[in-house]
Amino acid sequence: MKTKGFKSMVVLLIGATLMSSCVGSFALFNKLAHWNKRATKSKFVNEIIFIVLTPAYAFCGVAYAVVLNSIEFWTGDNPVANQVGKTRNIKGDDGLIYAVKYLENGYQITKPDGSVFYFTYNKQENTWYMNAEGKEQKVIHFNGDGSVKAFLSNGLTADVTLDTAGLYEVRQLQAGTSYFMARR
Repeated sequence: MKTKGFKSMVVLLIGATLMSSCVGSFALFNKLAHWNKRATKSKFVNEIIFIVLTPAYAFCGVAYAVVLNSIEFWTGDNPVANQVGKTRNIKGDDGLIYAVKYLENGYQITKPDGSVFYFTYNKQENTWYMNAEGKEQKVIHFNGDGSVKAFLSNGLTADVTLDTAGLYEVRQLQAGTSYFMARR
């Protein structure tokens, strides 16, 4: 009887992992591959290292698929993908390039004109803040029910769902184009 229960648990675990529909960053596997590509200056020696380390690649892939991907899916954080201190250049909707530096609790964003602002996350409050020009402003607070409270720059706040409809509602409120229907 214990064997049947164990088999059922294994099948459920594998099913939950495979059906989570989340392909994460595979940070552990990618770190190994990145190191392997730059282990020596010879691509032939790097290939020999790859062949020797094939079991390590298999272990990293399985560890990620079974454990780390699930952690990343449910928490939003990959314990292996530490980006703190790294900077990426990202093209904005305006076509300009912004420097985004990863911080322990958020991001430092440098605009093309050199001005800097921050998006920081307060874990105790479950809230994101924007810090610019010495002013701190709440941006989003995560409610416990799967919705968020958005704090808009025009002074309005709105509790919205985390989907397309919620994003649409926030955009309308920000632009001042909300229309309400009333029954006569």
